[in-house]
Amino acid sequence: MRVLLRIDAARTRRWTVRLAERLAAVRGIDLRVEAAPGTPPASAVSLLLAFERMVLHRSRPGAADAAELPASPADDGAPDLVIDLAGLSLPAGTAALQVLYDGATGEDALFASVLGGRLPLIEIIDEHGVVRGRANPSPETAGGLSGGIDAVSARVVTLLEKIVREHLTGRTPARLDRTSPPLLQPRPVPLFAARNLAATAVRALYRLCCHAPHWRIGWRLHDGPGVLETGDLSGPRWQVLADPGDHFYADPVPVVWQGRTVLFFEDLDHRHGKGVISGVEFGPEGPVGPVFPVLEDPWHLSYPFLIEHGGALYMIPETTGNRDVAVYRCAEFPGRWERCAVLLSGLEAADVTITAQSGRQWMFTATRDDAGGWSDTLSLFHAPDLFGPWQAHPLNPVLIDRDSARPAGNMVRIGGRLIRPVQDCSGGYGSALGLAEVTRLDPEGFAQEMRSIVRPGPRWPGRKLHTLNRAGRLEVIDGTTYRPKLPALAKIADRRFAPRG
Repeated sequence: MRVLLRIDAARTRRWTVRLAERLAAVRGIDLRVEAAPGTPPASAVSLLLAFERMVLHRSRPGAADAAELPASPADDGAPDLVIDLAGLSLPAGTAALQVLYDGATGEDALFASVLGGRLPLIEIIDEHGVVRGRANPSPETAGGLSGGIDAVSARVVTLLEKIVREHLTGRTPARLDRTSPPLLQPRPVPLFAARNLAATAVRALYRLCCHAPHWRIGWRLHDGPGVLETGDLSGPRWQVLADPGDHFYADPVPVVWQGRTVLFFEDLDHRHGKGVISGVEFGPEGPVGPVFPVLEDPWHLSYPFLIEHGGALYMIPETTGNRDVAVYRCAEFPGRWERCAVLLSGLEAADVTITAQSGRQWMFTATRDDAGGWSDTLSLFHAPDLFGPWQAHPLNPVLIDRDSARPAGNMVRIGGRLIRPVQDCSGGYGSALGLAEVTRLDPEGFAQEMRSIVRPGPRWPGRKLHTLNRAGRLEVIDGTTYRPKLPALAKIADRRFAPRG
């Protein structure tokens, strides 16, 4: 398939080069690049990008940096598909794709959204103006204008590559309803730069004085309905699992096994910034005994998903630092685990969560193709058995949405409905907990509908809420709190942000 990529010759950036390289690497694609005459961005924008590169990013290369595309060989053949990044008119009679940022074309529309205080909604339209793909990028890497460009452009690449692959295989991309994003007034560049620099200084001061982020685990023991049933944090009062202060605890996953209830979780030492898996046993009234080590590898570990299979207990912790999805078998419960298999390799797959549907195992995971945020892209894999063979869903990524992509705990069936906890990252990573109903899950399609959003509040004070799990009577959540490095101030903060209700 002949694909023509049209760019603005005055605005060739590193991310457009990355897009060209990704498309050219797709088997069956013959890519040509056309540099259309254009106009450079406003001088104030160029100065801001240069300033951010020096001050905020310490001269590290970014997606917004200028770059040169390799020259395309001459070709007089008509393209089968045109991809327009320059905001030009689409050619008549030819399949075409164009990128919209909050409903407008061209790089200036992207700048306007970021300068207005938000990451734009990305939409890909075809030659008829029909939306064929949509992405809602996450803001984890979106510091300043350059960070916003990094986050947004990464998902433009992800989405365009997906749609082009669908064209190549003869699959018709989805037809989506048009949206009406809010119109924002861009801040003047000097004001945007000043506000962003001030925010950066505040964050640096905060990290100097506090452990940041400091996650903590909430737990309660009860027999009644939980968050999945009520859609809120009501019910028995939440208790905080005590931590040593210089460690944080997150991603709680409980299990009842061999007559014992044990909570496994990410245990991160603030001094080293590397997570391991730890555990604590629970009795009828709460934690019994101290926290104990469970699993440590050379790379960071978190989100210890647990699954029973063939009479044995297995753990699939997040191992993105090793770019694989690995399984650990419980050799001696609860403290000895052995790495026994690798289900997937060569990818960043976060928060792997598996459920059974129609005789197959389904893996939900937040994937990242080497750029952009970590929480906006959901991919699915399925297999006849836990140990495979696993195959990717043909529509991967099935969702690019910071509000509802990343897993947040075990999926549970309630009244015949499959409920999926998700991370709502619209206010930053893990800012709230969403409950979605999976309405379609098969080898040809996927769909979900959001049912409720649960946010921190008096019952769980703090800044974030991002995991939900339950085993038997033990229900657990987690979220961040303020944890000053001075012990006296830490005690005051703990009292100030104690759960109520």
